[in-house]
Amino acid sequence: MKQYLNLLSEILDRGVVRGDRTGTGTKGIFGYQMRFNLADGFPLLTTKKVFLKGVIHELLWFLSGDTNIKYLVDNGVHIWDSDAFRYYNELCVKHGVLPVDLETFLDAAGVESPIEGYKFGDLNHVYGYQWRSWPKASGEVVDQIQSVIDTLKTNPTSRRMIVSAWNVADVEDMALPPCHTMFQFFVAEGKLSCQLYQRSADTFLGVPFNIASYALLTMMIAKECGLELGDFVHTLGDAHLYLNHLDQAAEQLEREPRQLPKMHLNPEVKSIFDYKYEDFTLEGYDPHPAIKAPLSF
Repeated sequence: MKQYLNLLSEILDRGVVRGDRTGTGTKGIFGYQMRFNLADGFPLLTTKKVFLKGVIHELLWFLSGDTNIKYLVDNGVHIWDSDAFRYYNELCVKHGVLPVDLETFLDAAGVESPIEGYKFGDLNHVYGYQWRSWPKASGEVVDQIQSVIDTLKTNPTSRRMIVSAWNVADVEDMALPPCHTMFQFFVAEGKLSCQLYQRSADTFLGVPFNIASYALLTMMIAKECGLELGDFVHTLGDAHLYLNHLDQAAEQLEREPRQLPKMHLNPEVKSIFDYKYEDFTLEGYDPHPAIKAPLSF
């Protein structure tokens, strides 16, 4: 994972300090690209421990088309709690409803709320909706993931194997506009590669998570389509470190990367939509200890 450490160095060395929506402030650069050969191992950061359970459950959640945090909460993954709760409070103000506290909110995830048409934990049309149910003017929907898989099986040299989460008509109404906005697949010599464009990249907390998620997605699709593994290419727009993460980033750069682990998928699972958490086995993961860092919202 030298590629990721090089990105940290680049931001620390030549990044520009700017304000941001959280009020924390960032140091960042614009425009950066990393490339990971997936045949070399699963690109899970080893200079600090990554929350792989969260990576897997979030990806399965996206692929299910779900946009309510109940599945995540039920499985002990709380990475979307704050965005869902903030969005809920904004709706309460808009509709003149007295909000419940966070604990009550999480316990009620998936249950109808006093706000018409809203269930506790809803995020509106975020990733899963756009990936699996992109709305057409006709009232029909497009399953972008299934479309990509079908194309890979029938026309693998197509240059149109693209999935977009950036639906301009929905962006303003989402609990959080998508940070990883578009990804494209490419096949050459029987190997599947994926390139992601990420408009906004929280480099310390988010980017290691995103790398693992899209590498895993590429592996799952390659397996279903009978392809070998190529590259995961990660293209970043606004790549930044929050100012309260600079010391932790510098600490990480002092650590020597360890050997990449291997990820094994259950060979009995045939469809990308049938995976369960138990179908993934990581072998040989020996990371340095986690580095605690404050969250910025």
